[in-house]
Formats: sequence, structure tokens, C-alpha cells
Amino acid sequence: MLGPPEWGLPEPGATGAATVMLRLDCSTGDRASWLGALAVTLGRYLGRESVVVGTDHGSVSVDLAAVLGELRPVPTDQPVIAGLLFGDKGSPFPLTVSVHSDHLRLDYRRSHFAREIVEQFARHLAHVHQQVQSVPVAEIDLLDDVERRRIVALGRSREPLATSRVCLHEAFARVAARTPDAVAVSDGAATLTYRELDTWSTRLSDGLWAAGVRVGDRVGLCLDRSADFVVAVMAVLKAGATYVPVDPMHPAGRLARILEGAGVRLVITDRTDIAMLARTVDELVASRPRTTRPRIDPAEPAYVIHTSGSTGRPKGVVVPHSNVIALVDATRDLFGLGPHDVWSFFHSGAFDVSVYEMWGCLLTGGRLAVVPYDVSRDPERFRDLLVAEQVTVLSQTPSAFTQLLGVDHGLVDPRLAIFAGEPLDTRALLPWFDRHPQCRMVNMYGITETTVHASHLTVTRELAETATRCVGTALPGWHFYVLDQAGRLVPPGVVGEIHVGGAGVAAGYLGQEELTSQRFRPDPYTGGLQYRSGDLGRLRPDGTLDHLGRADHQVKIRGFRVELGEIRAALLEDTRVRAAAAVVRRSDPADPATARIDAYVVLADEAAAGIRDRVARLLPDYMVPATVTPVAELPLTPNGKLDIVRLPQPRFRPARISGGEDDLVGRLRRIWSDVLGVAVGPDDDFFELGGNSMYAVRISTAMRAAGMPAVVMANLYRASTVRAVAAGLERTE
Repeated sequence: MLGPPEWGLPEPGATGAATVMLRLDCSTGDRASWLGALAVTLGRYLGRESVVVGTDHGSVSVDLAAVLGELRPVPTDQPVIAGLLFGDKGSPFPLTVSVHSDHLRLDYRRSHFAREIVEQFARHLAHVHQQVQSVPVAEIDLLDDVERRRIVALGRSREPLATSRVCLHEAFARVAARTPDAVAVSDGAATLTYRELDTWSTRLSDGLWAAGVRVGDRVGLCLDRSADFVVAVMAVLKAGATYVPVDPMHPAGRLARILEGAGVRLVITDRTDIAMLARTVDELVASRPRTTRPRIDPAEPAYVIHTSGSTGRPKGVVVPHSNVIALVDATRDLFGLGPHDVWSFFHSGAFDVSVYEMWGCLLTGGRLAVVPYDVSRDPERFRDLLVAEQVTVLSQTPSAFTQLLGVDHGLVDPRLAIFAGEPLDTRALLPWFDRHPQCRMVNMYGITETTVHASHLTVTRELAETATRCVGTALPGWHFYVLDQAGRLVPPGVVGEIHVGGAGVAAGYLGQEELTSQRFRPDPYTGGLQYRSGDLGRLRPDGTLDHLGRADHQVKIRGFRVELGEIRAALLEDTRVRAAAAVVRRSDPADPATARIDAYVVLADEAAAGIRDRVARLLPDYMVPATVTPVAELPLTPNGKLDIVRLPQPRFRPARISGGEDDLVGRLRRIWSDVLGVAVGPDDDFFELGGNSMYAVRISTAMRAAGMPAVVMANLYRASTVRAVAAGLERTE
């Protein structure tokens, strides 16, 4: 017997049987037409072109051909989920459709289906039956106009969006005028009031103007998150320009590609290896103010943030001022944001979650507490910062939050914790509920192309225990559609691709018109645009959205969106590599922090040495493969796609174990081996063994638990072997 179908959405623990009746004239049509209608309806619900349907004579397999007359039911012994009967003959199937002259009767098992789903299935079946005898199968519409309006309304917020037409820096100026002496940014011992942030950003804006920056230009920001970063962002916008943030931790080769591709006028940075026009904040601050200020339309771009691209070229997402204003306005009352809040500025300015941290705070009068990079990678120091700064709004990727859960967090006291950037396993939140029952936990689904966040769900303890995949309802002003592969709206319960419309849809990809037209589609219900996300999901009858993973080769690594095609492209730039592939694996399927990328290469010669090192100079650390395994050829499926199942186990470098180890080296080797899941020699490189920043945090935590001094993250990057770490610890004793 088949288990409950995904689209059935039964109530947990429901048992027994129930019935739905639909009054209509069923005198037209015959067994063939009703069987065809059931097959087409079931096929749309399942997303298949071949289905198995039950009849009073047994099970039949139906290929959904072009027209009804070409439907050829073939007897089969496969189990069925739904069947068709004429008259009252019992209900032998999980969903039994009985056709009577004046009504349809649907008997169903409550363990398999929710009543709302069965009721809509009945309506859709009747509508399909009206078409099936005269319309080609591919053109049959599952939904009539009433159903379509109902489903469109389900994907919208119940609350309207009240937003203002203003630029970001103008909205900030209004807050600064109301509370000039309130602290806007705290960065260690340094602070900036709203007045000081306004003044310094104006002076830097004047310096940008003196350096040749004009309205509509793009200015690169290659700065650590800091008070200077916030000043620089505000200054670029005041100059009428667009800021293009890049992560200073990324290799110079990737930075150059992004900045050159974005056509930036200059770069504000402390790095000395940026080849184009670069200036520090101090060099740009002007001593002479300008007397005039440019006027900018809120529909103009505020920033361009880059995400991984399948062709090897990062995609620059162009986001207008008005989108960010709408995001803050949509969540201000929803989360009770205001001057009483202290926000953690945890994420890189090149990661779009930081956009909401910064503007959600500054446009509601809060204080932005900067979390330095090395502190963000050390959960104990991060915990101490949260306590010292009395942070009330904590924004985290699930991977980062997992590390915070690994230390004693009893003194941390946020009123609001927001999760974003990657799927959340809600069960991981249970220890937090035990210690912080007063903290509101919110899971938000969003995409860079739809301005950071698009939905919200307050996660209760009960929801956490169920491991819900729900991401809640659309934010005011945003809306969701779930469409099938042909671009048709699908009903609640049915899995399809999530499309996002409304106030957050970006202006497109910078300089990539073809890709923009592929991903940003006309919205037939609003006249605006909708973004094709590539994410699988389903609406529920209550209007909430389930997120069910990716429909393509895009993945999330530590909260960052990664196109495996970009990694493949970087591998293929090595002249020795004839073919390449990259796959993602987790050593613990329930723990996103254990995700690693394994690369496979077909080589023109036998030498594989140096391939990973070369890729590391082109890609950020979260995209660098943990392993590079040579293969004779890439295995393919019969459809010509990469056959991941047939790929060999990744090739880790064998442990280089030598004699004469002292006790400290031996103890460290055991810790590293336990955390990384591979044998570790004293001279094996942490990163070549598949290590990343999340594993580094776990090693540091395990060292503290074993009574050793914790290794500083920055030191691990410089001394990445057991022997080197041990030597560093001995020098500090």
C-alpha cells in the first residue's frame, strides 16, 4: 500500500475515513472520459506524465498522450493512490472517486489527505472533465478562474504594505534629525551617534564627488564590517551612486573579476592588492563641503550584490532604494522594531543578510553592534559580545547559530532571533527554547533577487519538534506563486517552483540581459515582475509556504548561495583539466555545517597537484572544494547527466604520520580526526582535509573541552597543521 502522497497534507495523527460530495451533472462523458480526467488531474498533482490509476477492474498505467483518444490504459500490478468507480461499490483506494449521475463522491483516508485537499481535487477533476474530450492534454487547465483567484490570494500577505517613496539616505536623515545624539553604531570601544554618522558620511560623500564619482556611478566597497563600512555605504548613496560590496576575505582574482565586471568608478578599501583606483576612507574624507546635493529617484539602484553564477561569472543583483525601504516598512510593526533595539552586525557586507541588519536597525532608530570577523568565527567571543552589547535582535544563518548553541549561552538575552540564508532544521532550536523561552524565533525565506527576505514564520516549540519545513506567509507587499514546469499555477499541496513577486523584486542582473529575462518574468496578476527562484515548494491551504529544496544545481554552503557550475568553470581554467564536476555532500545529513564540496576532474596528464590551490586563488573559501579526485571519465546517466551515485569516494590526502610525536601533537591529532572524520597526520593541512570555518569552530570548542587553550581562528588560517598549531600553543605557554 502506498503511503500518504506529499500533496495530501493530512493532519498529524488523523485516522479513519471521510467523504466529500460535489453536486454536478455527471451524465455527460463515459468511463474513458472520466478515467482520462482522473489521470490528467492526478498527473498534474504528482508532476508526472505517466500515472497509475485504480478502477473496478484493477490498476492501470496511463501515459498522458496528446489527446483523450490516444490515452492507452495498460494493466499493471503497481499500487495506486486514487481510483475510479461508477456507482456505490465501496472505497478500496486511499482516494476513491465514485461517479453518479448528479454528483461526484470522494471517499478518502484521513491518514492520507486533508479535507481541503480532497475538496479542491474534486473541483479540479470536474473542471478537467469538461475539457478532456476536446482539448489537447498539454493545454488542459486544472484551474478555472475562481480557483485561480483563490490560489493567487493564498500566496499574498493578509496585511497591506504601507511604505514611503524615499531613498535610503533620506530616510536615515529623518531618523538622525529626530534622535541626533542616540548611538547609531558601536564598533568595539568606538561609537558613532546618528549625528556623527550623518556628518562623517556627508564628508566622505563630498570626497567621493571630488574624486570624480557622479550620479549613477558604481563604487566598490572592499571593507571589513565596521563603522567605516557603514559610513562608506551612506556616503556612496549620498553621492547619488550605487555601492558594490565585496568580501575582503575573498582572493584577489575573484575581487578583480567582480569589480571590473561591475564597472566601478573606484574602490574604497584598505587592501593594497586592488589593481584599479583604490582609496581608503581617510584619504577620501573631504575638508570642503559641497553646497548642492544630488536628487535621486527611489527607483534607482542602491546596491549591487553578487551571487555565484553557473557560467563561472558571478551575477550582480541590482536592488533599488525603494525595495529596501519596503522591506523595513513591511517588518517594522511585524517585529516591533524601534530605538530600544540593539542589532548584531554579524554578516559580511557582500552577503545580503547584512542589508537587513544594517538598514533594519538604522531606519528604526536602533543601535548597530559590529561583530568583527574573527569574533564571528569564535562562538565564545561572539557570545561575550552579545552579552556586553545587550543585543536584542540577533540575525543568523542556521550554520552560524549552531556554533553559538555549542557554548553556554544562558546570559544572552535577545528578544528576537531571525534565521535566514539557508534551510533551517527547527529541531536544532530546542536547546535555545529551554534557555530562552521569552525569545521570539523567526524563520525567514528570501533571495538576493527579492531583497533579502520574502516570508516570515514565528517558530514555536511545537513547530520545532515537528521539524517543519514551513517558511510562513509572505511579507506585506510580497507574494508567492508556485508553478509547474510549464509555468502553470499549481494548487495548494502540489510541489512546484517558487516564484516571488511584489515590492522586493530586484531590477535584474547587472549587464546580463538574457539571464535577467530568463529569471525575471512578467507577473500576469499584477503587471509587475516575478522572480523565478529555482526553489521547490508548495503552498498550504492556510497560505503558508513549505520550502522543499532546490530544483537545479544551486546549493547553500554556510548560508552562501553557490552555483556548482562556477566551481566547475574555475576547475576548467586549469589547462590540465579536460572535464570537471562538483558535488555537495554532508557528513551529517541533519547538520548544514558539515556540508563540503567534492570535485572530480578528468586530467590530460597524471599530475593533479596544485589544482585545488589554483582554484583557491579564484574562489572564496566556502566555494573551494574540500577534495579534488581524478577520474578516468565522468559517469553519466542514460539522459546524459552526471551520475552522482557512480562517482567514487572522494580522495583525501593520506595521513602523513611520523614518529616522535609529543603528547600535545597526539592529542590534537585525535581531536582533529574526530571532528573531520578522517585520519589526520601532524603535517596534514586542515583545509586539504576538508576543513572550513565551521569545522575550525568545532575543533576550537573540542580543544577547550579537553583543557587546552582555544586556537584563534586567524592563527589556524596561517598555521593549518596539527604540528604548527601545537608549536604555536607551546610558544604562548
